[in-house]
Amino acid sequence: MKYLILGAGPAGLTVANRLLQKGITDFLVLEKEKNAGGLCRSVQVDGAPLDIGGGHFLDVRRPAVNAFLFRFLPEKEWNCFERDSRIAVNGCTLNHPIEANIWQMKLSDQVAYLKSIAAAGCNLGNPMPEAFVDWIYWKLGSKIAEDYMIPYNQKMFGSELNQLGTYWLDKLPNVSFEETLLSCLEKKAYGTQPGHAQFYYPKHFGYGELWQRMADAVSGHILYTKSVKGIDFSTRTVTVSDGETYRADTVITTVPWMEFEQHAGMPEELSKSISTLKYSSVQIAYIPENLNTGCHWIYYPDPKLSYHRILVRHNFCPDSKGYWTETNSERIQAHMPEAYFQYLNQYAYPLNTVGKPQTMQRLLSWARDCHVIGLGRWGEHRHYNSDLTVQLALQLADQLE
Repeated sequence: MKYLILGAGPAGLTVANRLLQKGITDFLVLEKEKNAGGLCRSVQVDGAPLDIGGGHFLDVRRPAVNAFLFRFLPEKEWNCFERDSRIAVNGCTLNHPIEANIWQMKLSDQVAYLKSIAAAGCNLGNPMPEAFVDWIYWKLGSKIAEDYMIPYNQKMFGSELNQLGTYWLDKLPNVSFEETLLSCLEKKAYGTQPGHAQFYYPKHFGYGELWQRMADAVSGHILYTKSVKGIDFSTRTVTVSDGETYRADTVITTVPWMEFEQHAGMPEELSKSISTLKYSSVQIAYIPENLNTGCHWIYYPDPKLSYHRILVRHNFCPDSKGYWTETNSERIQAHMPEAYFQYLNQYAYPLNTVGKPQTMQRLLSWARDCHVIGLGRWGEHRHYNSDLTVQLALQLADQLE
C-alpha cells in the first residue's frame, strides 16, 4: 500500500482519518490490541467508563485540534471543566502548582517555604545546573525540592533521577518568587497556569469513546491483533507476530521503537541506540469508594504510599463512582489498596533521559530518509499529551500526498 500506519492510538488514527478526508484510501493501520485508542482506551468498570491508560483529558488550548476531533465526538457530547488538581504535602492538601499555592499552608510553613525559594539558585543569579536534581533545587528551593518534587518524581519515573535531563522542564508551571510572595500576601494564585487548566471530558463515555469513533470512521483500513515484530528499512517491509508481512511506500510508526525485534538495514550504531531509550510502566487500580473532595486528581509525593496520583472519577465522569490510583510498576506492592480492577500499561511514559534528544534526532532523521516516519508519544519518544499528538499528526498528514 502507499501508507502503512503502525498503531491505532491518537497519532495513527488522526493520520488515517485525515488521509481519508483528503480522498486518500491506499493506507492500512496495524494495531496490536483488540481495540483502538492506545493509552487513551476506556473500558466499562463497575457500571461506568474507566480510562485504563491513566488520566487523559482533552485540553481546550488547541481550537483547531478540537474542531477536528469534534467531527467524531461533537462538542455537545462533552463537559468542560476548570481544572482542580491538588497536592497532598506537608500535612495538608493544597492546589497545584505548589509554588503558587503555599498560601494555603499554615503561616509558619509559608515563611519556611518563602525563605527557601528566595535562596534558590535561580533567584541568586547562579548558573543553571545540568543535573536534574540540582536543577530542582536551583529552580524551586530546598523545601519544595525535598517535600514534593524529588519524592514525587522518584515515584513516577524511578529512583535514579539524574538519568533525566533538564531540557523538558519547560513543561512545569512558571511561578516567580515575587509571584509566590504576592500569592501569600493576597491569598490567591499567581503565575502561569499548568496544562489542562481547562479540559473536556465526555458526558456519557470515557475518553476512549473519541478514539473508538475515529477507528470506526476508518474501520475498513484497520487490522487488529497485529503485533509488529520487525521492519526492513530498505524495502519498508513490516513483519508482525503471525509471520505476515506488509510493505508500503511510506511507513508511519507510532509504536515504541523497543517493540521492533529486528531493524534490517539499520546501521548497527543506531540499532544499539534504541536500547538506551527508557520508559516507565504504570498500573492503574480502581477503588469503588467515593472521596470527600471536589477535585479531579491529587498528587502524592509521600514515599510511604505506593501510588503517585489518584484520579477522582466521580468528579469528571458523570454517573460514576470511586477513584483510581496510578503506580509505577517498580513500586507495586502487596499492601496496596484492595482494587476492584487493575490494568498494567507497559508503555506509559517515555523518560526524558540525558542524551535522548540527540539519539532520537539521529534515529528519526535516518529513518525518514528511508521513508519511515516516527510520530507521536512513542514514535518520537516524547511525553506528548493527546491534543499535541493530534496536532502533530494533522501537520504530517497534510504534508502527505
